[in-house]
Amino acid sequence: MATSTSARQTFTWSGKDRNGQKTNGEMEGMSIALVKAQLRAQGVIPGKVKKKSKPLLGARKKKIKPGDVADFTRQIATMMKTGVPLVQSFEIVADGLDNRSMAELVIQIKNDVAGGDSFAAAIAKHPRHFDNLYCSLVGAGEDSGSLDTMLDRVATYKEKTEATKTKVKKAMKYPITIIIISVIVTAILLIKVVPTFETIFASFGAELPVFTQFVVGLSEIVQEWWLVALVIIVALFMVFKEAMVRSESFSHSVDRLVLKLPVIGPILDQSAVARFARTLSTTFAAGVPLVDALNSVAGATGNIVYEEAVYKVRNDVTSGQQLQFAMKNAKVFPSMLVQMVGIGEESGALDEMLDRVATRYEDEVDDSVDSLSAMMEPMIMAVLGVLVGGLVMAMYLPIFQMGNAI
Repeated sequence: MATSTSARQTFTWSGKDRNGQKTNGEMEGMSIALVKAQLRAQGVIPGKVKKKSKPLLGARKKKIKPGDVADFTRQIATMMKTGVPLVQSFEIVADGLDNRSMAELVIQIKNDVAGGDSFAAAIAKHPRHFDNLYCSLVGAGEDSGSLDTMLDRVATYKEKTEATKTKVKKAMKYPITIIIISVIVTAILLIKVVPTFETIFASFGAELPVFTQFVVGLSEIVQEWWLVALVIIVALFMVFKEAMVRSESFSHSVDRLVLKLPVIGPILDQSAVARFARTLSTTFAAGVPLVDALNSVAGATGNIVYEEAVYKVRNDVTSGQQLQFAMKNAKVFPSMLVQMVGIGEESGALDEMLDRVATRYEDEVDDSVDSLSAMMEPMIMAVLGVLVGGLVMAMYLPIFQMGNAI
């Protein structure tokens, strides 16, 4: 009876490499025998091979985040700069990673590279974590014999773009935080605190002030319907999230809308320009033809308005128009960016000019988010003060009126 299973499994193994040094790792395969055969093909003398044990209680692995990929790229770039061979670099990096999911991914890449795949081909098997742009840049570095330099560029690109995304997410979280905190505090007061005062007011036997009556009525409504309201809010959130994924027209409409929002809109606009300039600078410096580079840049802008503009620019450049004029005709890009691109085209230093523009707009995003943070802190206190103060005043108004009557 065959011992192999129909599904691939993960095995842990230990053995010796070509130099007789002990080594170990993980590998996916159909059976122990096939894993041993694959190890021998890679020059490893297998020792112990066994199925990887599953964690107790079904413990969940940490997700691999874009920041993990950026850190991995920087570490590999540093290793190669110091002359460490690529396969050995993977082993060193994997051993030092806290995120075991990322460490397992690095081991898989190492095994594929050790088995004869190129670095670009190995990471292309994991499109969830390495997009086409990343794979293309790594492939260009391998083809030109300058993988260490290219990895350094890719690492810088990933670090800069992820830092910008983090800043934008931080800016988006502040208004949402104000709303959530305000709703929670108000709900607690209306559900828990106001009913206590309502019991006291019932013993007064006098007509309550209009404002107090309004708050008491609101409290009764919230007590009766808060669960229904919570379900509706959660349902709306889930519908919105699903619509963003399933409906392209809906997500595009949201993209266009957010750029018009006060305070947040300009930050998102600056972020899109920064990503455009950073991505185009990196791809152009890597020797990628301009038209191909624009294809990669379109998806990296993060907003449909700029994505459509980049595709329009690509079509104009394909028809023979200069990049500067194509960008100007798109009527989306800021004039400073267009002028710097023109200077870069004339001087033959387009990648350098784009890099400067990217840095400028990344700094603007940083400044805008810091200003928003400074502005939101007192705003949160003011909103909570008005809500809490208003409810407290409504509860104490009858008591004050009784004191005046006495």
